[in-house]
Amino acid sequence: MTDTKIPWWKTATGYQIYPRSFADSNGDGIGDLPGIISKLDHLADLGVGFIWLCPIYASPMRDNGYDIADYYDIAPEFGTLEDFDRLVAEARARGIRIVMDLVVNHCSSDHEWFRKACETRDCPEHDYFYWRDAQPDGSPPDDQRACFGGSAWQWVETVGRYCYCHFGPQQPDLNWHNPALRQTIYEMMNWWLDRGIGGFRMDVIELVGKDIDARHYYEGPDMHRFIQEMHQACLAGRDVMTVGESWSVTPKTALDYCGRDRAELDMVFGFNHIQAAWDPAKGRFGPNLFDLRRHKAILADWQYALADDGWNSLYLSNHDLPRPVSHYACDGEHRVRSAKMLATVTYLMKGTAFVFQGEEIGMTNVRFERLDQFRDIETLGQWTEQGAQGVSLDDFIAGANANARDHARTPMQWTAEPGAGFSGAEPWMMLNPNHVDINAARDRANPEGVFEWYRKLIALRRSESLVWGGAFELLLPNHPALVAYLRTEGARRMLVMGSYSGDEVHLSAADLPLGDWQPVLANADGVNAPGGDMTVPPYFAGVWIEEGAGR
Repeated sequence: MTDTKIPWWKTATGYQIYPRSFADSNGDGIGDLPGIISKLDHLADLGVGFIWLCPIYASPMRDNGYDIADYYDIAPEFGTLEDFDRLVAEARARGIRIVMDLVVNHCSSDHEWFRKACETRDCPEHDYFYWRDAQPDGSPPDDQRACFGGSAWQWVETVGRYCYCHFGPQQPDLNWHNPALRQTIYEMMNWWLDRGIGGFRMDVIELVGKDIDARHYYEGPDMHRFIQEMHQACLAGRDVMTVGESWSVTPKTALDYCGRDRAELDMVFGFNHIQAAWDPAKGRFGPNLFDLRRHKAILADWQYALADDGWNSLYLSNHDLPRPVSHYACDGEHRVRSAKMLATVTYLMKGTAFVFQGEEIGMTNVRFERLDQFRDIETLGQWTEQGAQGVSLDDFIAGANANARDHARTPMQWTAEPGAGFSGAEPWMMLNPNHVDINAARDRANPEGVFEWYRKLIALRRSESLVWGGAFELLLPNHPALVAYLRTEGARRMLVMGSYSGDEVHLSAADLPLGDWQPVLANADGVNAPGGDMTVPPYFAGVWIEEGAGR
């Protein structure tokens, strides 16, 4: 039974929704809040405890909502505040909380703050942003590049200064060193918390303490001071969950964010294992360099670093990453078994699981053939940058087909119908043609489908103290094809194993611990219990528990 003394988010499983691509209720080709409400029973059946909503605030949608024009309103294409309140209530009735995406490193250039800031240097809002003068020749203050391509410095003629934009020209960075700005942000956060939300996922929170003159952008000198101030102003005493996104955090620095005595965040999303598979020169737009030994070593480092303090976040994918069966395993013949294996070895580690929409039915990458099929501002901006450097369009598209963010953003595949049950209109971006075969209706009708496996895993995570309380020990660290680990609580042990190989793998009796192992889950039949010689089928996943009698 679940220990009611531990926080709810340690046993709950999260489900990330990219609202634009989840479910369209009004036939405009864009997902919306009423569409999400219509699918809450699907999520309740899955067993999720909270939904992380990607941004739904009013926005010009140049970065699909990560460029916010009004923090207090809902984007019209998604619905209204009344729709949002109904979503919170309907979700709560099913035991599900709503977690908002907090994007406060930057806002949209359409935000009232920035419009005022561009009118005069003398208004309070001008100091809500980072401004620097041009060099004597009129060029930008330095050569810093924006993440989405081009210079990070944007010239604003009306005030005769450059504004710093870390991501793109229409996403000016907010100056967290301005106390008035910080208080305004805290007031906004409390407004949403008072509406009954379950917490925040904090977008690129590592950037809020930057020192742009020292070019110290990530995990800057004032970041932790600002997060601690935010915690005191908004989070202390509330029964909510917070998770911060940080592309710079490592196992060595994670407790600075989420240690129990830090009064900052409950957990962080780290990306060391993601970046380990990127090409050093081309980043996400290069070839997939995934190496299992390196991958599991990084995940184990996180498990050990947060074993007794802090808390891990566990995820296979999100709105910025490719589909896991395509990236890590097999999206062809062994797609279903691959999806089950990946979920098993990831979500039975210690931490809170975050499932991304479509994962629970084994959705795959789409095959983009033309540049005009991409919708992501990062991909299009990087093509401008790399194309100017001599990269061919064919090579660029090949790289984007490995890792581009748009793979996660194709519409959710609900049915085999022409619009995949997502919309009766032309969707805002292309559907994956394989929705005819891969869809929720078909998968849910199959008792051996991916959805049913996820449902069992989530139930195990919620009920089994070995999952949320047991110690972690990595086994077979140098095996090139298998992930195996123990979870131990007192005399009880759980063994988890998964194969990343498309071929059979053979193990001897000495490879895994002896024990009175009782099967809990297996995605293929005929596999012997650990402790003897084993032939492991392609993409096998198995879970066994030993109750500890006689040990």
